[in-house]
Amino acid sequence: MKFKFHPSAERGVNKMAWLDSKFSFSFAHWYDPQKIHFGALRVLNDDIIAPNMGFGMHPHDNMEIVTIMLSGELQHKDSMGHTAIIKAGEVQHMTAGTGIMHSEVNSSSTEESKLLQLWVFPRVHNLKPSYDQRFFDEAGRDSQWQFLATPQGGDSIKVQQDAYFVRRLMKIDETAGYELHGEYQGVYVFVIEGSVEVNGQALGRRDALGVWEVDQLDIKALEKSDVLLIEIPMR
Repeated sequence: MKFKFHPSAERGVNKMAWLDSKFSFSFAHWYDPQKIHFGALRVLNDDIIAPNMGFGMHPHDNMEIVTIMLSGELQHKDSMGHTAIIKAGEVQHMTAGTGIMHSEVNSSSTEESKLLQLWVFPRVHNLKPSYDQRFFDEAGRDSQWQFLATPQGGDSIKVQQDAYFVRRLMKIDETAGYELHGEYQGVYVFVIEGSVEVNGQALGRRDALGVWEVDQLDIKALEKSDVLLIEIPMR
């Protein structure tokens, strides 16, 4: 087993009047040569957007983009013709493919938007752009693995990569195993809330652990915790 610990305090920071972002990997003005990507996972941004503020129309291409709303809401508009409000508990996915334009604005006049946005390199370039948005009930991740996005789709959102986005709410002292889907897969464990041990490594709130060359993860909750796994190809 190989692993790399990513403490929350070592993430990049972009603090503005309307936006508070933490970057797990090099992004925008923040560059760390040791944190470019983890396998096919290129971006994990932890964003807080002030009421009535957000990102105007901007382009993306050749990337799988997954947005996980933690609280509040976000209005989305794109060049594919979609207009939607993404609310807490919902997950949005876009295959940017040959190219899209979109905007993301906090549609509330009183409440902050809190979200995780993740980018994954696609399996192949220049795919046809697509959009999906789904609600995932909290009960579906209570002491069980809830698959938010997978290569197969079905009850989860389909992504164009051998990537699995999996979330679980854990009670104190609860233990759980997670089995990887192939020899060349790795897992980026991100603790949304709480604290856990992953194969013996302690992680606190917003800490992360990249693990590869392993068949299974063994996770123990040290307190009530909300855990996100991103399983991705390492090559």
